[in-house]
Amino acid sequence: MRVIGTAGHVDHGKSTLVSALTGINPDRLKEEQVREMTIELGFAWLSLPDGEEVGVVDVPGHRDFIENMLAGVGGIDAALFVVAADEGVMPQTREHLAILDILRVQGGVIALTKIDLVDEPEWLDLVELDLRSVLAGTVLENAPVVRVSARTGAGLEELKKAMADCLAERPPRPDLGRPRLPIDRVFTITGFGTVVTGTLLDGRLAIGDEVEILPAGYRCRVRGLQTHKKKEEVAVPGGRTAVNITGIEVDQVRRGDVLAHPGKYKATTRLDAHFHLLPDASSSITHNFQAKFFLGAAEVKARVRLLGLETLAPGQEGWIQLELEEPVVAVRGDRYILRRPSPGETLGGGTVVDAFPSRRHKRFSPEVISKLESLLVGSPADLIYETSLTVGPATVSEILSKARVPETSARAGLQELLDQRKLILLEKGDYSRQDELLIIAQPQLSALTQRGQNLAAQYHRNYPLRPGMNKEELKSRLKLPPRIFNALLHWWLQNGDLAERGGYLSLPDHEVVFTPQHQKKIEELMRQFELAPYSPPSVKECQAAVGEEVYNALVLSGGLIQVSAEVVFRTEDYHALVEMVRKHFANQDTLTVIELRDRLNTSRRYVLAFLEHLDAIGLTVRTGDYRTLRPVKN
Repeated sequence: MRVIGTAGHVDHGKSTLVSALTGINPDRLKEEQVREMTIELGFAWLSLPDGEEVGVVDVPGHRDFIENMLAGVGGIDAALFVVAADEGVMPQTREHLAILDILRVQGGVIALTKIDLVDEPEWLDLVELDLRSVLAGTVLENAPVVRVSARTGAGLEELKKAMADCLAERPPRPDLGRPRLPIDRVFTITGFGTVVTGTLLDGRLAIGDEVEILPAGYRCRVRGLQTHKKKEEVAVPGGRTAVNITGIEVDQVRRGDVLAHPGKYKATTRLDAHFHLLPDASSSITHNFQAKFFLGAAEVKARVRLLGLETLAPGQEGWIQLELEEPVVAVRGDRYILRRPSPGETLGGGTVVDAFPSRRHKRFSPEVISKLESLLVGSPADLIYETSLTVGPATVSEILSKARVPETSARAGLQELLDQRKLILLEKGDYSRQDELLIIAQPQLSALTQRGQNLAAQYHRNYPLRPGMNKEELKSRLKLPPRIFNALLHWWLQNGDLAERGGYLSLPDHEVVFTPQHQKKIEELMRQFELAPYSPPSVKECQAAVGEEVYNALVLSGGLIQVSAEVVFRTEDYHALVEMVRKHFANQDTLTVIELRDRLNTSRRYVLAFLEHLDAIGLTVRTGDYRTLRPVKN
């Protein structure tokens, strides 16, 4: 499950475009609809051309509501960056782009909207050229630009395809076994109670789970789960998730709180972080300046202590220690934003390197700066592991190259991760050729395994009378390259995650079970075969008698053997025929259609279909009107 977030200047058509793409108006508040302006976060969903269903977070573009925008973009997989063709790049275009850059949102798609308002194609070219110069050097530098009109529908299908292509390049969100849901909306439903929503990170939630609301620590239980208004038993990382919780009142929860499994996370009021002040910030910042701190869906006031510097100029990077007025849930590696409270301005942001520093640091201690730099870079094992989580399944050499770990420490870090089974070699081979083998992080292996099993389970629900799905269909649904799919499939079969029977993939415990109604029809059909074993009902007559799905199940399970497009035999009758032909050739060298027809007292069409089938499987050879037994090769 993936999530796309809109971004862009006010009145550039973000909500209108989302509505045209999804059929859902994300502006749910009456005031939003009256003012035709997004104020709060809006949510929708759509199915992309490749069949993937994705969530859409629609954010405000007006500068007065930029802080509401920040609550919605923290958990997105890609951006739908909207620029109106009649206005081009505007102030919030740049500010939203800077925010996406700080949060390192991994790419997206540019929608050049309202093209129906522009008569001159040359103007669109100029706007796109200007846009490219603004995007240069940002996370959206290589994002495709699609020209669209929500009013006429022009370009919408191309936009959906571009979104699908963008998301296809992203590995699934890792399941680290420690779910956290930054809450961006809280409400109540009559008869159900408190409901919270957000983008689920780092783990799964299941109905019945005990959870806690941080930072307050309230304990409650998951009563229900929904994704895109569909009830779920289990919610997986990366999806927009609504959680119905019992044992807590709606006024005990607020935006910015985090729902998690008990004991997995702690709240903090002090953070060490690396900070980048935006080049176009209005001024330098000094020690102890006051700011608004945004992390996930949380917004708190903070005092910012500069470490190692007296001031930080626009465009510079440095170390800071944040003293927060209220506790938040943070994890090393989380991205954050700082804003000036008044006048409102996005200053910059960076990475949390230590969520629980033991004390206030001495500002100009070389030891402190050295420790923070080590935390930012991480150990060789940390770098290799985080790279693998980002890249997904890849060869050992690709992971080590992208991790940029010195060769002297890379091997030890890799072996440490393999010993801890945090990384898994998907392929076996000579250790000296290890660099050429595929490797994957354990959370991603678990996530892909679950996806494969879920697809198999869904196939069984849709087609309960089929033995399973074929390999190509599963590979296509998983959107994996052949080598990675084949390695994963071998792993799944070897570990019993999936089973293969007759070339079909299924869950290990899947069985084809006929209903009593099916069984009754099957028995009636088999009586017809018994009455005339060598003049049986045709394929079409069988399908009409029991239904196409039941007929196919009988063929695949071996109860019937189809020898041509029209002719089918019971398995026992088919084997009796084969044995009869073998005995014939024990005494005679040739066999004709007429000879076998007369012996069976049946019609030519059954005998001809059967003998042509024997030719096809290599038992007999036809020469003119005669057939002979194919010689056995030594």
